[in-house]
Amino acid sequence: MDEILNTIGDTIGGFFSNPIVEFALQSIAVYICILWLAAAYWAFRDMQLRSENPVLPYLAAALIVLFTPVLFVFGVIVYRIVRPQEKIAEVYERNLAEEALLAEVESIKSCPACHRRINDEWIICPTCRTRLNRVCANCGRLVGLDWSLCAWCGKDFERTDVAAFQPLPRGYGEVESIDAPTAAVAPPRSSPRTSQRQSPRSASGGRSPSETVSEP
Repeated sequence: MDEILNTIGDTIGGFFSNPIVEFALQSIAVYICILWLAAAYWAFRDMQLRSENPVLPYLAAALIVLFTPVLFVFGVIVYRIVRPQEKIAEVYERNLAEEALLAEVESIKSCPACHRRINDEWIICPTCRTRLNRVCANCGRLVGLDWSLCAWCGKDFERTDVAAFQPLPRGYGEVESIDAPTAAVAPPRSSPRTSQRQSPRSASGGRSPSETVSEP
């Protein structure tokens, strides 16, 4: 039994003592060390892209180094779990997209009363009849209701029309159709001559003075 174990040991020892095997093992060890250091450097650079804290990149690299060349793969897995999910450039692009969307929403004007979408060149809101703009009396351009002077010609306004924000009445600018039938049904006014001719007839019980006959 001892001879068998000695034979196996000599065989294994002779295998590892082979120069080609030793060179292969050394190459594998160097390759693993290079991967270990490269993983530490990758963690350092990746953390720089994901955080503005100058200490966190060194901590990420130290985490990979502490796992040694044998277990550095587990260090990479732990780092990928605890690292920030977004890079600084991705956060910056997302913030720019949100600001652009917010600016686009704010550029769409709405009525201060009904909050419906309106046009910049409208004077009155067609939905709630709220006054939106006014016309400058000097240059004829549209100006805001809260402007103290015209931005186009420089005309100084005397006062701000505060009541312009109030909605106009419902009957503003509409022709009432009730007066037309009333005017058509109303009887014509009699002339003074007609009234004078009919008054003696009514006074004498329906006969005129010429038709009255005196009886003896």
